[in-house]
Amino acid sequence: MPTHGPSSPPAPGAADERQLFDRIDLHLIRVLHTVLTERSVSRAALRLGMHQPAVSTALKRLRELSGDPLLVRNGAHMVPTEAGQRMLEPAANVLRAAETLFTEARSFDARTSCQTFRIAASDYLDPLFLPRLVADIQRQAPLTRVEIHALTRDGDYRAQLALGEIDLVIGNWLQPPDELHMARLFSDEVVSLVSRDHPAVRRGWDEASWLAAEHIAPMPTHAGARGIIDQVLDGMGLQRHIVVRSAYFSLIPDMVANTRLVLTTGRRYGERVAARLPLVILPCPVAIPPLLYYQLWHARSQHSSSARWLRERTREAIAALQSHAPESPTLHPCPQPQPARRQTP
Repeated sequence: MPTHGPSSPPAPGAADERQLFDRIDLHLIRVLHTVLTERSVSRAALRLGMHQPAVSTALKRLRELSGDPLLVRNGAHMVPTEAGQRMLEPAANVLRAAETLFTEARSFDARTSCQTFRIAASDYLDPLFLPRLVADIQRQAPLTRVEIHALTRDGDYRAQLALGEIDLVIGNWLQPPDELHMARLFSDEVVSLVSRDHPAVRRGWDEASWLAAEHIAPMPTHAGARGIIDQVLDGMGLQRHIVVRSAYFSLIPDMVANTRLVLTTGRRYGERVAARLPLVILPCPVAIPPLLYYQLWHARSQHSSSARWLRERTREAIAALQSHAPESPTLHPCPQPQPARRQTP
């Protein structure tokens, strides 16, 4: 009669892996993701609302658990190791799943939700838009938290949406990215903003004098990028004379008010700042199509009830400001070709 050998033992390391998993909690995952994202223990501590020694202790545990330094010095900066970089997206997925584990099991209740909404937006929208949106969210969902992130040359909003680091992006593009969901918010006429003492206020301008004027423009969002105005001009074979670029768009109107600089932007933004500064809105003599503003989100949040609620608040905030728009400052007309029609999504 054949004899049967003893049953096979568990695979080597299986018990150890189970014990390792039991030592990992959601707090450690949050610390891991924040430290790797911020690339700094001190900045991670500020973002997490923790004392720096506590973050250092958690990072030490994470290094012991992973057997990897996770974050190492590279010159004057800290950078994730290869293992740390590979852990970034899974950590974001875990945190997002945990955040929605129970809230998505039931319909979103704005009165009781404690989640955090993360919005990345341009600062060249209507200056009253973000204050209005935040006030609406706080009034209707008083227990939630809101983070407003800048759209900067240091951030990749597509990757941030995919990783769940932000929930919504608001801005304007000639052609929004195809891989993201979008909803159009509004369109805005392109105008030029100048000081009341600018020669064009008295003399007007044509295409040639407008192109030759001293223009100010925002800093490109990334190396080699072109702003929408300059992309349109490129397509026409035209180039304006930009003498100043600023990473701080909100300060540009004050620069224009005391110089002969020209800011070309949307009428809505121009009307808001012209109401408080000695500025005049002039028609743009080049046929630049209206600026189109969108809200963008990733497929991962397409059916999220809380994300849908946030998108609806965004739409309502824009609509409310449109219905209470200020009267336009007196315009000084000058010869201008009719704007070309443009296909919009």
